Amino acid sequence: MDEVKSIKGIDDETWRKFKALAAAKRVTMGVLLTTMIKEYEKYANDVWDKILHGEKILSDEEAEEMHTVSRKLRKENWVRNASRS
Repeated sequence: MDEVKSIKGIDDETWRKFKALAAAKRVTMGVLLTTMIKEYEKYANDVWDKILHGEKILSDEEAEEMHTVSRKLRKENWVRNASRS
């Protein structure tokens, strides 16, 4: 028989839903948990891939222009003094 594990911090309603979902899918709770973790990891990686490698919102020229303007603003004395107040 497998070793019994416990998960702390799960309320009764969440535990009931987890058991019901495993029963509805006709899998053990361990199999369901493993599947949920794999799907979560895949989703988390997909989100970061879309953020880091997705379609550009700005063109390279627009991004460079924004950098130029922000550098110019930071050099102006009033911007640095306003943040110290």
